[in-house]
Amino acid sequence: MRALMSAVAETPRFRSYGRVTGVQGLLVEVAGTADALAIGTRLAITGPRGSDIAAEVVGFRAGHALVMPYGELEGVRMGCKAYVESEAAEVYPSQQWLGRVIDALGRPVDGKGPLSHGAKSYRVRGAPPPAHARARVGEKIDLGVRSLNAFATACQGQRLGIFAGSGVGKSVLLSMIARYTATDVIVIGLVGERGREVQEFLEDDLGLDGLARSVVVVATSDESALMRRQAAHMTMATAEYFRDQGLQVLCLMDSVTRFAMAQREIGLASGEPPATKGYTPSVFAELPRLLERAGPGVQGSGSITGLFTVLVDGDDHNEPVADAVRGILDGHVVLDRRIAERGRYPAVDVLRSLSRMMPQCNAPEEQTVIDEARRVLAAYDNMADMIRLGAYRAGADAEVDRAIKLFPKLEAFLRQAKDECGELQTVYEQLAEILNSEA
Repeated sequence: MRALMSAVAETPRFRSYGRVTGVQGLLVEVAGTADALAIGTRLAITGPRGSDIAAEVVGFRAGHALVMPYGELEGVRMGCKAYVESEAAEVYPSQQWLGRVIDALGRPVDGKGPLSHGAKSYRVRGAPPPAHARARVGEKIDLGVRSLNAFATACQGQRLGIFAGSGVGKSVLLSMIARYTATDVIVIGLVGERGREVQEFLEDDLGLDGLARSVVVVATSDESALMRRQAAHMTMATAEYFRDQGLQVLCLMDSVTRFAMAQREIGLASGEPPATKGYTPSVFAELPRLLERAGPGVQGSGSITGLFTVLVDGDDHNEPVADAVRGILDGHVVLDRRIAERGRYPAVDVLRSLSRMMPQCNAPEEQTVIDEARRVLAAYDNMADMIRLGAYRAGADAEVDRAIKLFPKLEAFLRQAKDECGELQTVYEQLAEILNSEA
């Protein structure tokens, strides 16, 4: 009832509208309401047969508002009315959202009926908590994946990026994390996802038990750039609601790269000049505004542990979006195509992966085991080409000899089936047993 009363209070007494004066590509020019509009204002363009097309103001030019639609522009013509809906997009999450699948505008798409609204509104494009008021990251969190628990240990409120080229297994890794991570609530954003894979993810990867404690936000690749960008912000707004309830939230987003591509489309359409590899300056301004919303909340609230996938272009881990995201997050997990090609999944390159919470989050004896395992893997990696060619002679280096003996066991430790859970509390004992074993 409080949400209803709030919505009634915010309903304007009259509706302002302008008219469409031009359409160019994805951009619509609206005249007549410039003084009532601001960047981010929502409009409803009256289309054919009286249907409304949701749209958003993305810029201004020569006294006209530049508007982009959330849907198709088919049927829009000169003179169509464009009604002013609201100044900023807001959403009213509630506990009843758990187990539901919604779109970027907060509408249910799972056929389970309407969503119930909470009492408090959250701005879809909200601001991160003040830096001086934020709590510190919490204790270690079990991600259910041995390679991550051991070599890229995460804490509650940490933000990790999963960097990989196409087809290397990042979506499968994300599904394993969603299924096995020990957390109160999961909020999943599928941004620009293939439509075919959404139902597979919900039924096969997440399952009924996983969905029951999750909210899934979906914007498929065929939807507009605004919908894809909005899906990322809707994911964060939903996670912020559960964080403010004092819960530990796991926020999974696949992928940040598609969010950046959507922002690039919007920027180019509104007249921004392309900068690095075609990405507009607004892309690199929007990335921290999105990613900084994850992390610990203010003192006394919960936290948002964020895992964000980054699709690296041409397996170049230094391409602009990957480089920018890596500098914002608290660590990165690198998936290597060469590891995937030899059949080891998840294809985590532990030597190139990093958690900025390590080694502080580990006990000294735990960190000792991890450091020794890294040294063994590094020794093998340095001589891998010579070993494969048969150019290395046993006895030339005792450290390399030991690495050759232990490498098959370490590879078996890092290999994990999709339906297998690798618990955090056992990884250190397993590694210690491998390092102390004889050939």
